[in-house]
Amino acid sequence: MSTSAIYLDNAATSFPKPECVYAAIDRYQRKNGRPVGRGSTDAAIELQRIVDRCRLRAADLLAATAKEQVVFTFNCTDSLNTILHGFLREGDHVVSSEAEHNSVLRPLRQLERTRGVSVSLVEIDDAGFFRAEDVVAAVRPETKLIVLQHASNVTGAIQPVEAVGEFARQRGILFAVDAAQTAGHLPLDVRKLNADFVACAGHKGLLGPLGTGLLYIAPARESELTPLRQGGTGSRSELDTQPDTMPDRFESGNHNAPGIVGLDAALGWLNERGIDAVRSHELALTEQLVVGLREIPSLRIFGHEDSTRHTGVVGVVSELYSSDELASLLSGHFQIDTRAGLHCAPLMHRRLGTIEQQGAVRFSVGIHNTTDEIEAALDALRQVSAG
Repeated sequence: MSTSAIYLDNAATSFPKPECVYAAIDRYQRKNGRPVGRGSTDAAIELQRIVDRCRLRAADLLAATAKEQVVFTFNCTDSLNTILHGFLREGDHVVSSEAEHNSVLRPLRQLERTRGVSVSLVEIDDAGFFRAEDVVAAVRPETKLIVLQHASNVTGAIQPVEAVGEFARQRGILFAVDAAQTAGHLPLDVRKLNADFVACAGHKGLLGPLGTGLLYIAPARESELTPLRQGGTGSRSELDTQPDTMPDRFESGNHNAPGIVGLDAALGWLNERGIDAVRSHELALTEQLVVGLREIPSLRIFGHEDSTRHTGVVGVVSELYSSDELASLLSGHFQIDTRAGLHCAPLMHRRLGTIEQQGAVRFSVGIHNTTDEIEAALDALRQVSAG
């Protein structure tokens, strides 16, 4: 990709990263290079200090009461699979929604086939929202888990997860939140969410490198979750069974040390900037984008009637081009990077009626985008829409 491209695909992965992220990874690779938790040299101790700081920063970001409640994973998909495969048992019932990413839908379908888990998916409206009352209505006596996205990666719809979490807590049903599209973009508080599990991507709004993810596990819930992997943890090596202590219970094998070092730097940068400031910046850019898109008659926008209920993700379809064609025109002629297709959310696109258009073109803003870049994208869309 040309460095001069306007990057509007931050919902896939954020780019560019803060300079401190690149510097931290390069410094680790060139000056340290040790594995996590497997040595007592000065370099190994320094690395462990960075890893501990990253875990603490992640816990603070989520308003968790202890850093040991945060587990490092390889991505949000890894976190979600740990929840779903680690918790659900034969005969369990789970409630989710049509808005979900395949990182939720595919494990659930697999568990339907292999464990006889039953799944109820609540419907969404034409802006991509589900209603909390519909989630409540889908609960059965055998419901063990509710798993829902915090925000859509197609329309940007911020879902009513806090209301669902409060209901789940009252009924004794465990609640898992997919925060892939909100961590780093919106303030998160696991207590306000009433969440037992929260899955995050390290490489999206958290601004870390690819191959990093986080999983929050509420206190005492770790015993209800079976680890997907067993192996060396760098701790309790006298045991030939998996440690029960957190976070070692879920962190077998060598960590992605370069990734965690980069994520630590990214979280430090975000902490200095402030999530509220990030939200304000991205909200202003999104409003600028949506206002401009509405002035182009051949484009259909999903949602965004109330900007406070959306993230910086905007999905559109064109009357003139397929989604692939429109994205290719923007990239090839204007060096504007977007994302065309179904965005790994097939049920969402089926409900939105965008399957025949090969999905939608997604614009997703980030902290490093500018008003000039948004105006350039709008000008490009005006040109291609004018024929």
